[in-house]
Amino acid sequence: MQIPSFRVDDQIALVTGSGRGIGEAIALGLAAHGAHLVITDLPDRLEPAQAVAETIRRDHGRRALVLPLDVTDLNSINATVAATVEHYGRLDILVNNAGINIPKFALEVTEEDWDKVLDIDLKGVFFCCQAAGRQMVAQRRGKIINIASQMGVVGYQRRAAYCSAKAGVVNLTRVLAFEWAQYGIRVNSIGPTFIETALSASFWQDAAFKADVLARIPLGYIGKPEDVVGAAIYLASPASDLVTGHCLLVDGGWTAV
Repeated sequence: MQIPSFRVDDQIALVTGSGRGIGEAIALGLAAHGAHLVITDLPDRLEPAQAVAETIRRDHGRRALVLPLDVTDLNSINATVAATVEHYGRLDILVNNAGINIPKFALEVTEEDWDKVLDIDLKGVFFCCQAAGRQMVAQRRGKIINIASQMGVVGYQRRAAYCSAKAGVVNLTRVLAFEWAQYGIRVNSIGPTFIETALSASFWQDAAFKADVLARIPLGYIGKPEDVVGAAIYLASPASDLVTGHCLLVDGGWTAV
């Protein structure tokens, strides 16, 4: 029996929002397992992305290309995928990590809040999938990993827009998995619990909120970006070749009770 590999040697992986946080951790994890990377972030946030790329080259001996990407701009999305293919010749793995949250009670959410969260967290994910999917269809292979959230399968206060967007990502993943299976493309999502990142740093200053979150996680601790890496490597690797349309929850047991 041949044991499936968790290596992604010489695969080309594009990770959106990979200048910091979960995206940075996933990019470094993929590089450690053999992939060459495309590191992306907003045009005015490329300095941290350059630092991530340098770490990949220095510590893992992998190639790393840094590109600006605004997932709310279809021209930017298409240009980033085109530049990736021009530079590397193909695109094997897409990780849709870029996201935002504007925590407000439902009665306080404005149209601007709603549109911003949905545009980045759902619309942006779809059009990144579409742009990468066109290339992967031509290749007859590819792995797409959408970073959803446990909030894609359960509700939580002050998350009306975010929960809606992430639930959309979970079901979008299923649709694309079904449509693109015939082309050898696997599409899955990951649903992390609350993770300590720069994006969530301000949340933990609220002692009551932090206590409530911890009380809902049976394992008893808030995740770190590296806690999501193993799931991403698995879904990117040959070890998950029979897995598609799935949401892998990395939630410390939140959704189990």
